[in-house]
Amino acid sequence: MASVMFFSSKRSKPLMAAIFLLLGLLMSTITGTQSIGVCYGTLGDNLPSAPEVVQLYQSSGINRMRIFDPNPATLEALRRSGIRLIVGVPNNDLQALALIPNAAADWIQSNVLTYTPDVDIWCIAVGNEVSPTNAPTSQFANYLLPAMKNIQSALLAAGLMQIKVSTASFSQLLGSSFPPSQGSFSDGVSSFINPIISFLVENDSPFLANIYPYFSYTGDSQNIPLPYALFTAPGVVVQDGNLQYQNLFDASLDAIYAALERSGGANLLIVVSESGWPSEGDPVATVENARTYYSNLMNHVKGGTPRRPGQAVETYLFAMFDENQKGGLETERHFGLFSPSQQSKYQIAFN
Repeated sequence: MASVMFFSSKRSKPLMAAIFLLLGLLMSTITGTQSIGVCYGTLGDNLPSAPEVVQLYQSSGINRMRIFDPNPATLEALRRSGIRLIVGVPNNDLQALALIPNAAADWIQSNVLTYTPDVDIWCIAVGNEVSPTNAPTSQFANYLLPAMKNIQSALLAAGLMQIKVSTASFSQLLGSSFPPSQGSFSDGVSSFINPIISFLVENDSPFLANIYPYFSYTGDSQNIPLPYALFTAPGVVVQDGNLQYQNLFDASLDAIYAALERSGGANLLIVVSESGWPSEGDPVATVENARTYYSNLMNHVKGGTPRRPGQAVETYLFAMFDENQKGGLETERHFGLFSPSQQSKYQIAFN
């Protein structure tokens, strides 16, 4: 017979409290680790094949991925991989999905039903950083919400109610972000973003946000200390009422939470759909700074933000590889955690 140990109630209380505390810390660590994903972009002519990429995710302990378009080779390679996926709808597809009958149903058939349940698609990100006031994407603004609604309807018709529909937004939609508690969307985007927020609330979908302290810092380096952007500030940098901020990531995220609260989205969950730091192309774009940012970000998001403490923030690092065919500044081609040869640039442990 197995021996059984009993504890008196008086003596066991401190022990049980310690056990529960230990379990809580363990679960927080597990949840935090599982909340990290990596964006997989394919704008390079020297990148590994899709099966090799999926194998690298698995061997590195990365169990979440975001892709920016429904690439068939990637989706095929993800079958039975155990990797949880956000699939993107490119901005150029929004008009057709908004206006053409059956386009959304065809999209779901080709890019979701063909692969589920073998591929664990949990969210469809319709559009990326669309804004009515941002010239490169303003042409898509009127099509975004109708496309989201049509994709949602097509999912429901296909019996895929568990898949969420959202769009990847960004901090430039904010008219005010400092202090974080005063976060609000600008007047110029309110008629655009408020109906989207209502849609997300109605469908219990997350708000996806791309957050880049790197760009905030390089855009205002005279007023933003570099340690504040890298999670290395030795103390409080911003005092916002009873909330204290030691890093720019928290301040940026909480400013969006405050803006959502002012726009009817107080109960929405934010998923950080992109965040990263480049390793070349700028004086502060160094391997050491990028390693510091990614490592600290991964550890930090386990514990939430001052405005949402104790709530792990699901976060997707940008990006898996350096992509040599990306346009724009030189830094855009150096956000990868791995080189195209699959060598880790930072030796970051995901598991």
